[in-house]
Amino acid sequence: MENIALIESFSEFKDNKSIDRVTLMSILEEVFRAALKRKFGSDDNFDIIINPDKGDLEIWRNRVVVADGMSEDDNEEIELSEARKIEPDFEIGEDVSEEVKLVQLGRRAILALRQNLISKIYEHDSTNIFKQFKDLEGELYTAEVHHIRHNAIILLDDDGNEIVLPKSEQIRSDFFRKGDSVRGVVKSVELRGNKPTIILSRTSPVFLTKLFEQEIPEVFDGLITVEGVARIPGEKAKVAVDSYDDRIDPVGACVGVKGSRIHGIVRELGNENIDVINYTKNEQLYIARALSPAKVTSMEIELYESEKNGKKGRVKVVLKPEEVSKAIGKSGVNIRLASELTGYEIDVQREGAEEDVELTEFVDEIEGWIIQEFKNIGLDTARSVLETSVEELLKRTDLEEETILDVQRILREEFEE
Repeated sequence: MENIALIESFSEFKDNKSIDRVTLMSILEEVFRAALKRKFGSDDNFDIIINPDKGDLEIWRNRVVVADGMSEDDNEEIELSEARKIEPDFEIGEDVSEEVKLVQLGRRAILALRQNLISKIYEHDSTNIFKQFKDLEGELYTAEVHHIRHNAIILLDDDGNEIVLPKSEQIRSDFFRKGDSVRGVVKSVELRGNKPTIILSRTSPVFLTKLFEQEIPEVFDGLITVEGVARIPGEKAKVAVDSYDDRIDPVGACVGVKGSRIHGIVRELGNENIDVINYTKNEQLYIARALSPAKVTSMEIELYESEKNGKKGRVKVVLKPEEVSKAIGKSGVNIRLASELTGYEIDVQREGAEEDVELTEFVDEIEGWIIQEFKNIGLDTARSVLETSVEELLKRTDLEEETILDVQRILREEFEE
């Protein structure tokens, strides 16, 4: 009876963990054989018959009959007098099969066996979850907010699997409440102990690529390919797209009429500003496009013999003074993304720069923090500040109009004269 009760309890546990019948039988046999080995020293001469559906379990020990007093191993041999207690007509050399009851293993061994079995089933369940999500690495996944910690959000999917969205993988503007549905990309899956840790990311460039695949039919169908992505999550991104079909405008198809297609992606990413450009194998043209909205006058590319800091080379880009701030972008965002997208270190130079003077030369007349405000928007010479309108400077810096006019007056007096 104890066999049936034990197997029934395991079967109920199996049903809760969704383990198939064959796997359960394999785990049961493995655990029982380990218990037999501990008890008898070896499990080689035991047959285990399991029917988890009915709760049947039979353990049979097979031994060879030897003459009385001649047994060297009680686990593999049985003396004639003992054998004849089982069946009176046994003879020396014959095989004897004797059923072993669980009670013979001892109460403590049975409790240990049950705990070991539960542990094995949990381990199997964890391994299956690990394999399942390992195959999903780099793919979009959606789960629901279960609870919120100061450094991470814990999510649960429809199957009750726990997924972690760390603070570092969240977009700065992300704000979720319990029960909210969260979409991200499976960044990594690790086994820590016997428990799989699944990390979701919303900041990965792969997330943006997968959103393009989901939201834009031509990308999903392979008519348009995403060739490169560079992101500052929640702020700005540059995406290079291409198409092998000359009839398709890849940028137009991705953006849609009045931005209709890309709007859903922008909203998902917390209003991240996305520049979509046409990819090309022409390096100069690719770099020029990556620096948009700035218009490049000329450039000179210097390739590295071996990649340095993950970059293929350095490029000197010459622009008209009014284009420099556009190329660099606020706080250097545009040039940083262009560099990341193309794989080149980009140095921006102004036309006629040799006739210019660095703003730092005016540190005695202009306070350092004011000079830094101009540098943040790519204006680091006297000429660049003088050639930018007051209206533009008011929009792009935190400086007051009076301060800007004073700086331009100082520059004119000291530089132009």
